Amino acid sequence: MNLAWISVGALVLAVLVSCTTTINVGLLSMAMALIVGVFLGGQTPSAVLEGFPIDLTVTLIGVTLLFSIAECNGTLARLTRHVTRACRGHAGVLPIMFFALGFVVATIGAGATPASALLAPPAMATAARAGVPPLLMAIMAGNGALAGTLSPFAPTGIVAHGVMQRINLGGVEWQTFAYNAMAHTLVGFGGFLLLGGWRLFLRRDGTVRAEDEQPIEMDTRHWLTSAGIVVLIATVAGLGMNVGMMALIIATALILLRAVNEAQAIQRMPWGVILMVTGVTVLISMMQETQGIALIASGIARVSTPQTVEPIVAFGTGLVSVYSSTSGVVLPAFLPMAPELAQRLGGIDPLNIAWTMNVSASLVDLSSLSTVGALFIAGAPPGIDVKALFNGLLVWGLTMSVVGALLCWILFG
Repeated sequence: MNLAWISVGALVLAVLVSCTTTINVGLLSMAMALIVGVFLGGQTPSAVLEGFPIDLTVTLIGVTLLFSIAECNGTLARLTRHVTRACRGHAGVLPIMFFALGFVVATIGAGATPASALLAPPAMATAARAGVPPLLMAIMAGNGALAGTLSPFAPTGIVAHGVMQRINLGGVEWQTFAYNAMAHTLVGFGGFLLLGGWRLFLRRDGTVRAEDEQPIEMDTRHWLTSAGIVVLIATVAGLGMNVGMMALIIATALILLRAVNEAQAIQRMPWGVILMVTGVTVLISMMQETQGIALIASGIARVSTPQTVEPIVAFGTGLVSVYSSTSGVVLPAFLPMAPELAQRLGGIDPLNIAWTMNVSASLVDLSSLSTVGALFIAGAPPGIDVKALFNGLLVWGLTMSVVGALLCWILFG
């Protein structure tokens, strides 16, 4: 058995163990990457750890520290009360509102990851305060952000449209965006209904109303923290600044201004979640180096026919995207295959295959092993069962590989 198969098996084992035990999947994944790379692949530990996602780590640390500050000094509680009041106590409106906010912020240029980084903490805090199931809120807010991820202004959209332009499938940027937005709207509101979101309209949460009747007092530290969040949104969504960098700078400024107790804010950060996400990424990097990702991709062409290529490509692309970066790995690796696949299968329209890859890769990106899903887990306030949320989003992401196959077959088959 070669290293490609071994690396794929290591990831499968890590996920299975994480779903059946309490061990941190990131810790387990990093250990497996070192075992495979050093003892079986002959690499040095430093070479294996080159796959450690520094950019993602800075993003998670910066954003979670900023919103940990907002949580510790009471700013987040006050802001979420304002959001709840804006919805007039209707808990059912809250997930829909965060879906719309995520879509707008991602579409105007922030992209899904920064939009999720901005909205996950207040969305999850609001859900906890209003009695909205955390998985339901994550699915709605996350799919809202992902609905805008293929905007021509968003980073993932720029990657996808650039690759399509190079393979002579350009000029359809807004159509590609529309297909993706429609797909995420369907699955997002489908999940809302499936998880009982409609029941939220049948009640007005008493806890929310009681809190709304209390005075909402804001002192200097709350105004400073609120201003910091506004600056983060403006610089990321408006100026295209790196969300992790800006969040870390703003958080540091708030600490220097004594808006929060530094030790308390750092202690409240979700370090276990950060280890979970970054550790898995190290193993994914090992899979790429050992051709584990290519092993999965190569099997798609061997089992496809002109009648089944869209659902098969959608399932395969989605399954790989559950564990890998959509913009950094999946779309650059898979989209160039579209013209060749179309030619080998009898000259079918390569554009349909390309659209299938774009939509199916994006649909699974709320998996807990993807950055967007991880941000919603990291944004969960104290008292939320993070392990249950992790497993719920993992099941959602894996299920979307099947749902995406069916949806793409209907849309493009």
